[in-house]
Amino acid sequence: MTTSPPPTSKTSESDSESKADTVLVVDDEEDLADLIAFNLERQGFRSIKALNGTEALALASEKLPSLIILDLMLPDVDGLEVFRRLRKDRRTEQIPIMMLTARVDEVDRVVGLELGADDYVTKPFSPREVALRAKAILRRIRTPLQSPDDALEFGPIRLDPQRFEVFIDGEPVTLTTTEFRLLQELILRRGKVLSRRHLLEHVWGYVHNVTDRTVDTHIKRLRQKIGPAGAAYVETIRGAGYRFADSPRGLLGNYGAENGEDAGEDVSLI
Repeated sequence: MTTSPPPTSKTSESDSESKADTVLVVDDEEDLADLIAFNLERQGFRSIKALNGTEALALASEKLPSLIILDLMLPDVDGLEVFRRLRKDRRTEQIPIMMLTARVDEVDRVVGLELGADDYVTKPFSPREVALRAKAILRRIRTPLQSPDDALEFGPIRLDPQRFEVFIDGEPVTLTTTEFRLLQELILRRGKVLSRRHLLEHVWGYVHNVTDRTVDTHIKRLRQKIGPAGAAYVETIRGAGYRFADSPRGLLGNYGAENGEDAGEDVSLI
């Protein structure tokens, strides 16, 4: 009497796929989208693809992927506009986004980062590197900087890692994942000067092929979102990096003038 082997292969493959993170790849070059998807799947991801902005918005809302890789040069809805709509939708506002572009102008990179992109890659690039960066982004946003039960309170700021919430004077503030972790890292090491390299390693999870401007633009956005508390506590240390002060810097009303903001100078880039 023969015994048939248990049908484990299909079930195990199905279970494995259900546990894998899904990445939405948005690029109008189908061959490139396929190549990126292939490398993502080699790294253990599931991938879905969209060839235009309209399809990307629909898939993002329907599938709620773990990560979106978004080309800026799309034929219908511009990639930056897709990004803005994703951030305005409560269902997709917290999904990390990696931007891809053939544009080499620095202004495009800065706009992408100021919108809150988690990473920015210019073409030509290695599809394998894109897949590895995707892993780094998800690892970063899922690795707690301290016990998830420990809320941080400092001055008017309350940061709750367990609920992923930030309050300023009791009022909720919406931050992207990267901004949240950046604020958390600064508060945890308050009083210490943190170099841009340190922040790239501990907040972004890597430093390869990433410029200091990445940190600077996120610091600028963080300051803007947390208002006077950002101006009072998040300090630029010339030539060294950033520091979360042990006590608020001077009078809040005088902070901008003291740091050149009235003259149009971007103090976060010093």
